[in-house]
Order: sequence, then C-alpha cells, then structure tokens
Amino acid sequence: MKEKVILEIRAGAGGEEASLFARDLFRMYSKFCQKKNWKLKVLDCHYSDLNGIKKIVFEVEGENAFSQLKYEGGVHRVQRIPITEKSGRIHTSTASVVVLPKPKKAEIKINPNELKIETYKASGPGGQYVNKRMTAIRITHLPTGIVVTSQTERSLFQNKENALSILEAKLLEKQKREELEKIQTQRKSQIGSSERAEKIRTYNFPQNRITDHRIKKSWHNLEDVLEGDLDKIIKSLQKANL
Repeated sequence: MKEKVILEIRAGAGGEEASLFARDLFRMYSKFCQKKNWKLKVLDCHYSDLNGIKKIVFEVEGENAFSQLKYEGGVHRVQRIPITEKSGRIHTSTASVVVLPKPKKAEIKINPNELKIETYKASGPGGQYVNKRMTAIRITHLPTGIVVTSQTERSLFQNKENALSILEAKLLEKQKREELEKIQTQRKSQIGSSERAEKIRTYNFPQNRITDHRIKKSWHNLEDVLEGDLDKIIKSLQKANL
C-alpha cells in the first residue's frame, strides 16, 4: 500500500559537525528512497555555513513507506573525526529525526483565521539570500503555537502549500499524542515522541560499526548503510516488533 510520510532531520549537539551529520543522514534516506523507487520531495531546508544542514523537512511517498521509515524516529549519534578538527580527535555529535505520517484529506482541518502568515527572502548555504523576492514563508498556528517554514520553491504559493503540509502532519502528531496520553499516560510510542532524549542509533566511523541501541545489535557495514542500505536494520527492528 502506498503511504506518505514527512521526515524532519535537525542538527543537534556538536555544532557544525552536527549539521554535516544531518546532511549525511538526509543523503542516506535519499539513497534508500531511490533503492525503493519512492518519491522524495524537499519541503524546507536550512543550511549551515559549511553547506551542512541545520534542518530539513521532506516528504516521501511509496509502498509501505511509513511502515518502514517509522523506525528512524529518534536521536542519531555519530562518532568520527570531523573535517573541522585539526588535531585528529574523535568527536561525538547528534541529529534528531522525526517521522510523521502525512494526514489524509479531511483528517486534519485548519481554520485559515487561526494562521499567522509571514513572508521573507529564501537563504542558502552560508546564509546568503538565493532569491531577491519574498518567496519563503513562515506559518504560525495560533491555537497551538506550532511554527513551520518553507523556502525550497521559487513560488510563494508552492512554499505555502509545502508549509501547510508540514503543519498538517505536526497537528496530526499532536492529536495522536494527546489521544495516547489519555489512554495510558506512561505509554511510550514512536508516534508523537518528537522530543526524544535517548539515542536510538550510533554511527561509529573509527570502528566501521553502526549500532541500534533499541535492539542492542551492531553491523559492520557503515559505508553501505550511509549509501542507503537500511534493509537489514529495518527488518531487524520489524522482527523485534518495536
């Protein structure tokens, strides 16, 4: 069954190296989507000074896309020598991944009167403006305070559509989280736990090892995984029935 999912990757602890790691994660998921013949569309992206990624939001559509990508939600940790490190020391940095099912039509209704819409100039790597016109958009959902942005398209209309897609997914996540809390306040769920303090996976470059801490299992094909070979990891997580 074809499923639509929205992913958000955000650089965490580690400064510029965290942004470079976030870029690597996005590349990994892009390669994975290519292998699956899934469609990928970038909805929003904010770059760092060294062409890393501070935050990126993208939509994926494909056969069983959410059923497989839902395991990627959480904090990812990398251990390696950054290109910014002159003394050769190994650094630890993090990036967080949020996985949201895209709402179906009529599943989430947004009142236009409850939106604050602002426009600004889109920026690229290093913060330079890439568009002289005010095509980037910021939408604030006043009842919840949720803020979303989009600046990847040249059209203000298209950026608005992208931002609304992100907002709908975040509102659906909020709704599901509140429903789960009512049923069982102590229950932990992959959906609706966007504020994840615990790491789910470590990418250790010196030892060519990737470890998923939820199932306490490691693989020694780090390069292949970063090229999009995620099937073995996802199948192991599915088998564990997390």
